[in-house]
Amino acid sequence: MKELSVNGNNTARSVLSLLSEARLCFATAESCTGGLIGQMITALPGSSEIYAGGVISYSNDVKMKVLSVRKETLERFGAVSEETAGEMSEGVSKLTDADIAVSVTGIAGPTGAVPGKPVGTVCFGLTTKKDTKTYRKQFGENKTRDEIRALAADFALSLVLEAGKELS
Repeated sequence: MKELSVNGNNTARSVLSLLSEARLCFATAESCTGGLIGQMITALPGSSEIYAGGVISYSNDVKMKVLSVRKETLERFGAVSEETAGEMSEGVSKLTDADIAVSVTGIAGPTGAVPGKPVGTVCFGLTTKKDTKTYRKQFGENKTRDEIRALAADFALSLVLEAGKELS
């Protein structure tokens, strides 16, 4: 676990450096990571310059009421889906007017698996002023809840970093 935290901290530092230099900011919509991305970035001095804020949308009600995820999307595809992740990142983008918005929704385990979505399935949304992209990763059923959350947070920060490079 210690190694994952170090990688995440390195990614967070890279995000801070790049977005500060480019004068860009980002926001988060987190479900399975429960605020871990926000915690990783706000642990760094200077993060207030680049982090607009985040929404921890663990329940579907918060996804719908705060992030404007459509009920139809949740019913048709489920909370853990690229479709939901895309609407989450779009919702937090509109809410914060950030240059980059990232979302995470997944199954960190040890329970919660459903057919086609085993433990370790995590979906991401990435919204910029240009477009929204979605991603689906499988971090492995043999990982602990904390490992899956750390890997998901680090991957989300790497998406922010790549988007920052494209926008700067």
